[in-house]
Parts: sequence; C-alpha cells; structure tokens
Amino acid sequence: MVTKVVVVVVVVVVVVVVEVVVVVVVLVVVVVAVVVVTAAAAGELVKVEVVVVVVVVVVVVVVVVVVVVVVVVVVVVVVVEI
Repeated sequence: MVTKVVVVVVVVVVVVVVEVVVVVVVLVVVVVAVVVVTAAAAGELVKVEVVVVVVVVVVVVVVVVVVVVVVVVVVVVVVVEI
C-alpha cells in the first residue's frame, strides 16, 4: 500500500516536472520566434495581437495537456488502489 503511494507520488512529480520543462521550452521558443521575426521585419513590428493569440493558444494547450495528464494519473491511482 505504502509502496504504491510512493510510486504514484514519484510518477506525479516526474510528470509535473516534465510538464513545467515543456512549458518553459515552448515559451522560450515563442519568444525567440517573435524576436527573430521582429528583427527580420526590419523595423516593421509584429502585431501585438498575433503574439498575444499565439501565447494564449500555447498556454491553453499546455494547461489542457497538464489537466489531462493529472486526470489520467488520478484515475490510474484510483483503479490501482481498488
């Protein structure tokens, strides 16, 4: 019983860490892409709306993925415990 709990905790921690890393990487990629595009545009600014939309979409996708993963983990835990 205790072993199961420990395993579950470890799995959850690993999943959370991976998700955080993914979020950071995605955000960095988005920021770099925006900077590169802005520089390449030679003075023409990228529309703020576009940047905001991209960031919002990325955040929403990441949040959905995190929620799905957490739900799956919880379901697995419940099933295993039963």
